[in-house]
Amino acid sequence: METQDLVVGGWTKYHALTPEDQKVFDQAMEGFVGVKYNPQEVSTQLVNGTNYRFRCEATMPPADVVWEAIVEIYAPIDGQPHVVSIHRI
Repeated sequence: METQDLVVGGWTKYHALTPEDQKVFDQAMEGFVGVKYNPQEVSTQLVNGTNYRFRCEATMPPADVVWEAIVEIYAPIDGQPHVVSIHRI
């Protein structure tokens, strides 16, 4: 892990998802219907918990239209991760 990854309050560079990142994404998106978000990479920020910015490919079946979106998720130290916002880019 690089030193910059440990800076409290600073965002990491976007990087490939770890299994833990994927678990946080899946927990936060559980029950979400409509648009399907497929995370491609993630940036994190250590706060009182962890903020995540997942860069995703988004699709809305049955259409073949694909766009990019940022899904922001907050994972508290104790508790369930949840979606804070979703921005189409």
